[in-house]
Parts: sequence; C-alpha cells; structure tokens
Amino acid sequence: MSIGASHIADIERASESGSRYRLRDLFTPLDTLLASGGDQRLALDPKARVNAYGCAPSPEPEIWNFASSTASPISQAGYDRAALAREELVHKSLFDEVEIAFDRRCEDMRDELRAHFQLPPRVDVVFSPSGTDSQLHALFLARAVLGARPVTIVVGADQTGSGTAHTARGHHFSTMTASGATSGLAMRADADAEVMRAIENSLAQGRRVLLHIMDSSKLGWRAPGAACLDEIARRWPRKVQVVVDACQARLGRRRLRSYLDRGYMVLMTGSKFFGGPAFSGALLVPKGLSRALDRIEGIAPGFFDYVGRCDWPMNWTALRSRFERRPNFGQWLRWEAALAETGNYYAVPGAFRAEAMAGLATGIDNMIALSPSLRAVPAAFDKADADDEEFARRTIFPFTLLRNGKPVSIADTSVVHRALTRDMNDDIVGSAADRQVAAQRCLVGQPVRLEQPDGMPQAALRLCIGARLVTDAWSADSAHAQRNVLHILDRIALILAKTELLLDHTAAVPA
Repeated sequence: MSIGASHIADIERASESGSRYRLRDLFTPLDTLLASGGDQRLALDPKARVNAYGCAPSPEPEIWNFASSTASPISQAGYDRAALAREELVHKSLFDEVEIAFDRRCEDMRDELRAHFQLPPRVDVVFSPSGTDSQLHALFLARAVLGARPVTIVVGADQTGSGTAHTARGHHFSTMTASGATSGLAMRADADAEVMRAIENSLAQGRRVLLHIMDSSKLGWRAPGAACLDEIARRWPRKVQVVVDACQARLGRRRLRSYLDRGYMVLMTGSKFFGGPAFSGALLVPKGLSRALDRIEGIAPGFFDYVGRCDWPMNWTALRSRFERRPNFGQWLRWEAALAETGNYYAVPGAFRAEAMAGLATGIDNMIALSPSLRAVPAAFDKADADDEEFARRTIFPFTLLRNGKPVSIADTSVVHRALTRDMNDDIVGSAADRQVAAQRCLVGQPVRLEQPDGMPQAALRLCIGARLVTDAWSADSAHAQRNVLHILDRIALILAKTELLLDHTAAVPA
C-alpha cells in the first residue's frame, strides 16, 4: 500500500500537537529520507547520485560489493523493509502522535537488536546516526560512571574512525594515543605495554580514564590483548572505564556478551559487516552502568545537538526528559535496513557461516599472494579463540599496490579506488576480454593511509567479507551453496584483474 494525500490529511487531523511540522518528513521520497539525518558524507553528488562512499540510496545490484569495512549499497531486502517500516509508522500515527509511535518503534528495534545478538534485556541500546556520534555518547556516560572528566586513551587511533580524535575530546577531554601516531604495516608490538603506561601516567595525575579499545580496526586488527585487559581490571577497578570499538561488527556473539559482562560499553554499527546503509550507530550499555545515570547533573550545551529523546531507552526516563523529541527518520530507516541484513545473516546456520567465511578467506589470501601487483598487509593480533566463532579467520584483507615492483603512491591508489567503481570500458585500451573486465563496477574498502617508518606513506585498499555475501551464498543444497561461494571467488578474481588493468593503464584513468 502506498502513502497518499488522504493519509497526510488524516494524520494532520489526528495530531493537534506542535509536532505537525515533522509529519511531512515521513512523506519525503524514501531515497531522500535514507540519505538524511547524517553528516555531509551522506549527501548525494548531484551528477553521480552517490554519496561520498560511492553508494546510492536505492539498490544497485549490478555493483559487486566487497567494501563492507567502509560502506555498502542498500540491498533490495533492506530497501523493502525500510519502505514497509515507514508505511507502518504512518498508519500508527493515525492513532498517536508521530513521536509516540516512533518512540515505540525504536524500543521494538532495541529488542530486535538484542535478540539477534542473543543479549539479555539488561543490556541497553542507545541509537545514533553513526559510530562517531556513539563515541560522544560513550564519553558522556563514562563521565557519569567515573564521577569526573576522564582522560581518553585511544588504542590504535589511526585505525579507527577519522572523527575519533575529536569525539574523544568531547570539547573538554584530552586524548592520548597508546599505539602511537602511526601504524606502519602492523599494530605496534608493544601496544599492551604502552596502554599500561598511559593509564598509570593518567591515574598518577589524579585523573580517571576512558580506555577506547579496538575489536576490530579498519584493517581487522584487535588491541590490546586479553591479558592486558585482565590486568587493568585487577589493578584499577572503578578507575578505568573501557569502551570497545566494535563498529566493524566483526566479532562473535560470545565475545560481544563477554565484553558487556565485564562492564564494558560497546560501540556498534549496522553499516559495516552487516551491510546496512552507511550511518547507523549504536552504543550497547551494560546494566551496571545504566545506574550511574542517576548521578548525571550538568550536561554540556553542545551535547544536545547530538541527541534526540527517541535514541535513548524508554527506561532512562529522567535523562530522556532533558532531550528534545526530535525523531531522526533517516537514522531510523537505515537501522531498519541494517536489522533486515542482521536477521537474514543469523538465520543462516552457524556451521555454514563459519565454513563460507573460512573458504572465502583462504581464496582471497591465495589470490592476493599470487598477484604480482598486490602486497598483502600482514595481520596483527590474529590469534583466534573459541569466542571468535565464525570470525576465527580474518574478514578484512588489506593490500597495497605495486607498479613495476615499486609501491604506488596514495594519490594513485585513490585514483584506482575511484576507477573500480566506474565502467572503464572506454578508458582501457586492450582486448575485448580486458574491456569486459574494465566495465564491471565494484566497491572495495576505501584507502587507509599507512605510515612507513623508513619511507613514503602508502595506502591500503581492502577486500571485505560481509554478511550479505554469506547470506546470498547460503542454500540448503550443499552443492549449490558451494557453487555460490565459488561464484563469489570468481567475482573477487575479476576485481583483482581490473585492479591490475588499472595499474597498467594509469595514464588513461581519469582522476
């Protein structure tokens, strides 16, 4: 059923509150809504009609997507769910104010998210437009928990979101980078020791600490190690609050629950591994921390720009009452799409999820190793345990580019990345087969800058295994499922072939 003018009139007659100016937003074209309620990275290029990540707001099944470390085009299933969710909210708004109906829907989504991750009701969920916004929420709650403004120590600051260094300060707080300013080609081997020293120095100055750890980074790395976290808990209870950057969502459900059981906050998104549209963030809060909300007094004025009442759990009544009733329809619809992807992924049997991801990982590793033009970025902290479940193998495969055996510059790597998203048939001089390869549009993870201790910086592109690949490959017929996995590997081989073509034809590639 479509939304018509009669529905608009009915809803406006049903609502006598001051919220009427928001009702019109629900009837904005769905593509426009899906691109709203975020920052400028969501804005569509007027000509190409894609955002800064190269993704359109509506499904583009012809694009091969291996960019789930960055952003994914919305799937047809996600798009359909967003359309249905909007229609259902319109109908419910015939009987309640739109904010009331919206608030209830957000609470239902919290229940759904907990169910997908097998989390208990005592875990609270704070929604946000992005993982970066959720970092601000974590800083806000940490101050209440610790009873003072904390120093934020960011582990692997160069391997998290680009805005982390700013959100860690929160307009008030300083940042210390435990892993150093650069990463080279591996996470620093002494990261654990650096974390411990940074905490000791902060506590010696009478400060409390918010420790921002990685699981996992843009390159799939995890730090600090489990032994380091155990030592922190033993030595400094109630002085160090940990927040886990799991925005990539590349961790097993057992590991996720163990973090929350330890009293850690966890940053999540629905837009990386799970393949929802870009800009859908969440902060998972263990129950023990929720009690600290009663101690929150002053709220920095600027913080109100980053929150709406419906983002916060209904049971946080005192805190919610201080925020505006300001529904973010774009954020909500992106989460609706992300939850569709999450549910579809966990509907696939766990044994197949693990088998498919292991098979894809082996294939990608082998193809990168055999290419004369690609150099794999080594893994770090890649020791799996039982809590990793299907993530016992890597799902992000970063690689740098070589031309005639020499590293390719960051600028040229960016040119190749953009060209991969385009039909380059008319720009490549070669055989019909080469032009067919060049024509295929594909997405890989956007370049990540890698500093070199003894040379010029480089950039790594990333091939990524995302939930949608596993979902699409699944079949109850095991032979059919295996053929699907091989078909995915064939696509990856073509993407690498196109990358090599682009390197050979740099002069023909438009910037």
